[in-house]
Formats: sequence, structure tokens, C-alpha cells
Amino acid sequence: MALEKPDAAVVRDALGVGVAVGLSGFAFGVTSAGSGLTVLQTCALSLLVFTGASQFALVGALAGGGNPLTAAAGAFFLGVRNAFYGLRLSQLLALPRAVRPFAAHWVIDETTAVSLAQPTRRGARIGFTVTGLSLYALWNLTTLLGALGAGAIGDTDAWGLDAAGPAVFLALLAPMLRTARERAVAGLAVLLGLALLPVLPAGVPVLVAAAAVPLVLYVEGRKAHGDDWREDR
Repeated sequence: MALEKPDAAVVRDALGVGVAVGLSGFAFGVTSAGSGLTVLQTCALSLLVFTGASQFALVGALAGGGNPLTAAAGAFFLGVRNAFYGLRLSQLLALPRAVRPFAAHWVIDETTAVSLAQPTRRGARIGFTVTGLSLYALWNLTTLLGALGAGAIGDTDAWGLDAAGPAVFLALLAPMLRTARERAVAGLAVLLGLALLPVLPAGVPVLVAAAAVPLVLYVEGRKAHGDDWREDR
């Protein structure tokens, strides 16, 4: 039987994640406005897309002169992971059917991590709701402040804020790389992206970097086949 976790402890943990990550919306607002998007466009991205890695990928590709369709494709593929999160959370949370379309908008890395960390369905629901609400509200507020303040800050490159997006994304990604396979995929994807960055249009390297997944699986499969062959001999 799962051990009960006090509701107050779940709320505290969820708020901690929501506030810590929500504040990085300021960096997105500044980066987006510095990339040429208007305040309205920047805020619309946070309100309607609400998945930080995809948002940073989109504005980063646009800032680098990438084709809008290519930039959108890169952001889309980064966001696909949320669909898989949704499959797991739909079983865990078992929310009423009428609520699911609204809850789906909050299915992101942070809400998934907090929900899965809870030992009971009640705790998972509380964690999901508090994380989603606090993060959504703070992310959008700080996005607005960042976009409005971008003009006062001036050249974002001079402040190093152009690196804020990748830094936030890496900070979110690193704790999730728990197995050797995950670390191998991440490492190969980084190498592919960096190697192709000088020769391909902005936004395209991140799409090609997705090839790291089948490549790592192929190598693992070949290795396992070789081990089986040696054992048979």
C-alpha cells in the first residue's frame, strides 16, 4: 500500500517547482522580443504553446535567420514528448472527461515530474494542479515583463541573454538523463547539432539531431546481437 504524503508537503514541492521554473519566463520574454517578435506575439506563445523548450527553440531559430516553417517544425518535434506524458498522466490522474482538454494544456515536463513523484492519486492530482497553475501564471507574467523590458535592456547578445534559452533547457533536461542510453542519445544529439550548425540553416540541426535516437538504438541492437552470437558459440 502506498504511503500517504501530507497535502501540505505536495503543495510545497509543487510550488517550489512552479516558482523556480516560472521565473525563467523572463528570459524567454527578453529573448523573444530581442529576436524580433512583438510583445503580443511573445505573450501569445507563452499563453497558447506553454512549453518552454519549444518556445526557446522557435525564437532561437527565428533569431538565427531560420525559415519560419523550419523553426516551427523544430519546436513541434520538441513538444511531441508531451503527448507521451499525457498517455501516462491520463491513467495516473484519471480526471473527469470534461476537465481533460483543459488539463492537457498543462502537460509538460514539470507537471509530469511532480505528479509521478507522488505515491497516491490524490497527491498526483494536487501536485499536477498546483504545479500547473503556479507555473502557468508565473511563466506568463514573467514573459510579459521580459518582453516589455527587452527594450530597456538593449542588445540581448551583449548581456548574454541569447544563451538563456539553451541554459534553461539544459537545466531541465540534465536531471532526466538517468540511464546510459539516455545520456548517449543526449550526447550524440548535441554533437550532431553542433557539427551541423555551421552548414545547415537555423532550425534544421535540431531536427537532424533527432537521428541520435535510432542511431543509439541501432548500436545497442548490434551489440546485443553480437553478445548473443558469442554466447551461442
